[in-house]
Amino acid sequence: MKVKHWLLLLTFGLLLSVLAACSGDESKEPAGTDTKEEETGEKVLNFLNPEAIPSMDPSLATDESSFIYLAATMEGLYRLDEKTQPTPGIATEHKVSDDGLTWTFTLREDAKWSNGDPVTAHDFVYSWQRAVNPDTASEYGPYMMNGVIKNAAAISKGELAVEELGVNAEGDFTLVVQLENPTPYFETLTTFGTFLPLNKKFVEEKGDSFATSTENLLANGPYTIANWSSTSDTWELVKNKDYWDANTVKMDKLTFKVVKDPQTALDLYEEGTVDRMDLTSDLVDQYSSNDDYLVSADTFVYFLKFNQTTSDALANKNIRLALSRAFDKEGLVNEILNNGSIVANGLVPKDFTPMPETGKDFREVSGDLVKYDLKAAKEFWAKGLEELGTDSVELEFLADDDKTTKLLVEYVANQLSTNLEGLKVNIKQVPKEQRLDLDSNMQYELQLSRWGPDFLDPFTFMNLWTTDSGNNWTGYSSPVYDQLVFDTASKLATDNVARYNNFLEAEKVLFEDAPIAPVYQSSRAQLISPKVQGVFVNPFGATYEYKWADVGDE
Repeated sequence: MKVKHWLLLLTFGLLLSVLAACSGDESKEPAGTDTKEEETGEKVLNFLNPEAIPSMDPSLATDESSFIYLAATMEGLYRLDEKTQPTPGIATEHKVSDDGLTWTFTLREDAKWSNGDPVTAHDFVYSWQRAVNPDTASEYGPYMMNGVIKNAAAISKGELAVEELGVNAEGDFTLVVQLENPTPYFETLTTFGTFLPLNKKFVEEKGDSFATSTENLLANGPYTIANWSSTSDTWELVKNKDYWDANTVKMDKLTFKVVKDPQTALDLYEEGTVDRMDLTSDLVDQYSSNDDYLVSADTFVYFLKFNQTTSDALANKNIRLALSRAFDKEGLVNEILNNGSIVANGLVPKDFTPMPETGKDFREVSGDLVKYDLKAAKEFWAKGLEELGTDSVELEFLADDDKTTKLLVEYVANQLSTNLEGLKVNIKQVPKEQRLDLDSNMQYELQLSRWGPDFLDPFTFMNLWTTDSGNNWTGYSSPVYDQLVFDTASKLATDNVARYNNFLEAEKVLFEDAPIAPVYQSSRAQLISPKVQGVFVNPFGATYEYKWADVGDE
C-alpha cells in the first residue's frame, strides 16, 4: 500500500489498478547508509518504528506494528508475495470442495519452530481455537473468523465449546477447514496474523509470560526477534536459520529503533544511521526534490470515533452529525499533512476495489457521504443542543502522542471548537499502546483512529461497525446496518453484484447514523536509501514484508 508499485488483487478474481508512487526531481545527494556489511561481513539494514511493538501474540495483536513483526517472525498457511498474491508458506497446496465450504490444506513437513519442534496442523487448530475462545479476549479472532469459520460466532459468544470450531487436523500435515459460507477470499485471509499457528506446549508453559519478550517467543518464519521485550525501544530481526526457506532470506539482520521526533529521524537518516524515515509536512517541501524521496498511496482511512456510552452529547445523533461536518479536511491534508494524503468522505478507501459489473471504483460510486459543510454542521449542532437541553458541550479528544498526530488533533480540535459555539475540546495524547487499551475498554469520548484493510474486500471495513464486532468500541448498534453487512457473507456470498449493492447501502446507513466521521486517506512521504531492496509493501495485512529484503547498490 506504500511502495513504488503494487498490485491490488480484487477478491473474486478481478484485477485492481496499479498505483504508481511519484518520486522527486534530482537534488542533493543523500548521505550514504552504513549497513555495517563491510565491518562485520553481515548484511544489515537499519529502520525506525514510530512506537514500541504493542503485542507479539497473534491472538491479541490489533495494530500495524504488531502485524509487521509477527509477519517477519512467523508464517501461516500462505504469505503475500511482491504482487500481493498468496504464495506457499506452511501450506504447499489446498483443495476446495465444490460447494466452497471445505478447504483442505497440505502442509510441508520440513517447517520447524525455532525450538526444533515441527510445525503441524495441530498448531493451526490450537491457535485458531484460542483466537475465538472468549477467555482469550481476542478482538481480531471473532472479527476475522465469525461468519467465516464454521461455529466461530457461537464459540466467541460462549455458546459452543472451542472444539466445535470448523478446523481439524487429519494427521500432522493435513488441515481441514469448514466454512460457514463460501468465502472466495479465504486464501488471502490465511496470510493474516490472526491465522498464524502457535505451539501449544510452548504457549501453555509460558503462561502469562508468553509473547512478552524474546525468550518467551517462538519463530517459524524468516526471522527471529532479538533483544526485545514489551517495553523495548530497540530490537533486531535476525535471520532464522531454521526457517524452511532460509536460503531465500538474504539479510542477516534488520535493526529497529523507536523514534517519535521527526527531526531526530531526519538527522539519523542524513548521517547514514538509518535507511528509511517518514517525512512530516514541514519537511516535505524541503526534501521533495531529493533523489531518495518517495510518496506512496495508502489504503488506511483515518476517522473520528464517537463513544456513545461515555458522553451524553455523543449519544445524540445530531451532535455526531455536526462534529462530522465541522472541520475543513482539505486544509488538514494540504496544510497539516502535506504528504499526498487525500480527504476521506466515506469509509471504503479510494482505489481499493472496483464494482464487479462496471469496474468503477467503489468510492466513486458510493460518493462523498460526509463532506465539510459548516452550514449543515451548525444546524445539526443547534438541534443537538436543544435536544440535550444545554448550550455547551465539553469533550476529551484521545490520540497517539507522536508529533504529526499532535499537529493533526490540535487542528481538528481548533476547527471544532471555533465552528461549533459552546464546544470545548480537551486533547489527551498517550502512547499508542495505551490508546489501544483505552479504546478496547471504551474509556474515551472522542478519538482519532484508523483502519487498514485485512483482506481485499469491502467487508474488511464494513464489518468493523456491526453490533458484535470485536473492533466496534463505540456503542453503535443498528439492526439495519448489521443485516446489510451480514447478508454479504451469507445469503449473498456467491452473488458479487448483490454483495456490493449491500455494501453501498450499508455505507450510507453508517454515515446517516454517524458513529464515526471520516477524515482522510493517508499517503506516506519517505526518504528511502537506494540500498533498501526487496522490501515489499502490502495493501492489506502487514504493511512491510521483509522476507525478500536485500542490500542493493547506491
